[in-house]
Amino acid sequence: MVTTPLEGTFLLTRPLDLRGTLGPLWRGRGDPTMRIGPDGVWRATRTPEGPATIHLAIAGTELVARTWGDGAVWALEQAPAMAGLLDDPDALVPLVAGQPLLRELARRHPGLRFPRTLAVMESLVPAIIEQKVTGDEAHRAWRGLVRTHGEPAPGPAGEAGLRIPPPPAVLAALPYFGFHTFGLERRRAETIRRVAGRAAWLEAATELSPQVREARLRSFPGVGPWTAAEVAARAWGDPDAVSLGDFHLPNLVAWALAREPRGTDERMLELLEPFRGQRGRVIRLLEVSGIRAERHGPRYAGRRIEGI
Repeated sequence: MVTTPLEGTFLLTRPLDLRGTLGPLWRGRGDPTMRIGPDGVWRATRTPEGPATIHLAIAGTELVARTWGDGAVWALEQAPAMAGLLDDPDALVPLVAGQPLLRELARRHPGLRFPRTLAVMESLVPAIIEQKVTGDEAHRAWRGLVRTHGEPAPGPAGEAGLRIPPPPAVLAALPYFGFHTFGLERRRAETIRRVAGRAAWLEAATELSPQVREARLRSFPGVGPWTAAEVAARAWGDPDAVSLGDFHLPNLVAWALAREPRGTDERMLELLEPFRGQRGRVIRLLEVSGIRAERHGPRYAGRRIEGI
């Protein structure tokens, strides 16, 4: 195991919003696998070579990465991809030439990138947990699962409480009722158990085309277009990923792009079609813009597991 950190620096040729780029990987306040603070971003992960902790920070015109653990070498090599340095935000520019709002948002957020973690299960399991529940419910379940079945992260962050997500073998072996403690009903529990049992097959999808990757993800009952898109955006850095079936996104897109207070998946796709190839980037810009669709009716309330 690497007990002292490995360190690498990577030249920044354009702005990088590290917090905004890595924010989608963070599963809410208290996420045991990740911390975002004034000293940078800490993340605990399982690599093909073993557990690793990675710390990313910006120093002047450089991204500084430090890594610990058996997977330290792998994590350091992948640091530029995880920080979004392999992403190309400029690909959106010609598509929004006639769209003042999106052109302005792209100008305001030049450092917002798509991260690419190459960690499929670490995106897939939280996405399954987040299906059809509030963010608070999902974050609470994720925290409980990691704290109970994860392990301390390598290096000093582990001593401070950072934890590696549970290994797929542990999740696959848990009975479905073992997930009830964390507020997960049988349907989501069984989905997690199924995908965890084929974790190596799913991780290998990284080498395949986007279409085959999605088909592989969606071959599992309980993994639909929303979940597959959530994984594609985070694990593979797909800037075109659109999470169909989301509770909020259709309204946000319809309101921002057409001043329509309510939207559907079909209308959202229609409005996003001119930006094909960068549709997920458009959504991400709208999410950080502060624009909110008009709210009608009460907020969605959480549910008890007995009612799911």
